[in-house]
Amino acid sequence: MQDCNVVVAQTSLETTAINWTESSPFGRYAGAIRRFEMLEQEQEQQLARRWQELGDQTAADALVTSHLRLAASVAKRYRGYGLPLADIISEANLGLVMAATRYEAGRGSRFSTYALWWIKATIHDYILRSWSLVKIGTTAAQKKLFFSLRREMRKFASETSSLTPEVADAIAKRLEVSPRDVLEMDSRLNGDLSLNRLVSEDSETVDWQSRLVDPSPTAEALLAEHDESEQQARALRAAVDTLTSRERRVFEARRLNDRPATLEVLACELSISSERVRQIETCAFEKVKRAARRNLRPDRSASNSAPEERDKQMEAA
Repeated sequence: MQDCNVVVAQTSLETTAINWTESSPFGRYAGAIRRFEMLEQEQEQQLARRWQELGDQTAADALVTSHLRLAASVAKRYRGYGLPLADIISEANLGLVMAATRYEAGRGSRFSTYALWWIKATIHDYILRSWSLVKIGTTAAQKKLFFSLRREMRKFASETSSLTPEVADAIAKRLEVSPRDVLEMDSRLNGDLSLNRLVSEDSETVDWQSRLVDPSPTAEALLAEHDESEQQARALRAAVDTLTSRERRVFEARRLNDRPATLEVLACELSISSERVRQIETCAFEKVKRAARRNLRPDRSASNSAPEERDKQMEAA
């Protein structure tokens, strides 16, 4: 059975080399790897032993280069995933190198049979890493679903053109996964949508991101809020400057501190009664409120004509 697999792989490999003409992007590469002759099983065994027992790098190189056409042939099967063929071939060659370093000659199998597993494994890993911005599961079931879903869907092509819940259930049973996994994988295989994709909307074309609602404030709203806060802060500073030193001390300690001082503490500090401190605080607050109103609305005539708006700004200050 192993020898049959080798014959099939080598036949497909030779056909691949023929189809890659010199005018194609990979024609030169195909011509370069075609000059390496395929090995007989005894030659593979000898090279593998030289590498394992003696660390002969030339033996490992010969084992790899003689199977570059195999790696290219396998890589070509994965062109339908929308990834650069050159990158897929590079990953296939990486798997080939990994296989050469781990191949055990005494097992009796052909190197090409063993290398096929490593080549496919590295290609699968590359596709799973590169296919979507959203990470695709790397469990055995998820990998099987990723690489088998389209093939299974083609079996139902005569019955339906889309993935219905009934088809999803049938595929889930075949691949031993949940129907939800099948539906999610189908959505991912349809590709990520770009935010710059153009869509038609009311006789005009706009990009997709312009239709997304952003709950955060706009730049204009943030600027207006910042300007208003600055204006209120300036009005408050100017209003505090109108207080006497004792009024200012009480007002700042009672109204502007994160942890307001108690009346008793201020009474001790200023050598007055707690009731007097409370009276000073009330008086200072009224003076600051009046001064801040004047600073926020310097136009007295406009202020008198719009008392409600003036009161709202005063409360905000």
